[in-house]
Amino acid sequence: MSGFRGISAMVETRLYLRQLEIGPMQNFVYLIGDQRVKEVLVVDPAWDVPAILREAQKDGMKIKGALVTHTHFDHVNGAEDLLQATDGTIYVHKKEESALPVSSTNLHAVESGDRIKIGEVEIQLIHTPGHTPGSQCFLVEDKLVSGDTLFIGYCGRCDLPGGDPEEMYRSLTQKLMKLSDRVVLYPGHNYSSKPVSTLGDEKKTNPYFKPDQTLKNFLHSVTGAN
Repeated sequence: MSGFRGISAMVETRLYLRQLEIGPMQNFVYLIGDQRVKEVLVVDPAWDVPAILREAQKDGMKIKGALVTHTHFDHVNGAEDLLQATDGTIYVHKKEESALPVSSTNLHAVESGDRIKIGEVEIQLIHTPGHTPGSQCFLVEDKLVSGDTLFIGYCGRCDLPGGDPEEMYRSLTQKLMKLSDRVVLYPGHNYSSKPVSTLGDEKKTNPYFKPDQTLKNFLHSVTGAN
């Protein structure tokens, strides 16, 4: 495990949320669950599953499965190990179900608008293609786990296989932009000087997440195309 740290959000709510930095690519892995029933799901199990298990156990939390923002290797290379250790269920967008590198049958294909409950905590799934065809974000209360769709200060790459800058534009402007400015942003990598932001702050400072962004300007900024 590399560069571990954790941030907890557990005040005046059943919600349990921990942010863990793990691995050589500064990935953020998340534990989301219900602190009263002591059950969690892992978002993007990768790099060091024993460390993820230990961190959950430190807080007395039982891992019931995983949520996948997208199936790039650096986000899911621990999925098989996690399923073997927990016999849980892994939730992946239906467009990337076949790309998930696991042999287990404990897979559940999901789509935008689906809601998953862990204990009494409800997680809303938002399909946000652009980085990959099946990229999705997870909204729980006023917190958004965004994977590689929206980062602090920029957005995810669209030039990798399956990437689509026009889809990314629509995901940002027609979906995430409509969420409240108060929503706290939890990105998929630690690529900034701070681990979290808010959508309101990103609208003010992120050149890829501007309320008045046009498709032409967005495409120029991400591809250099005229």
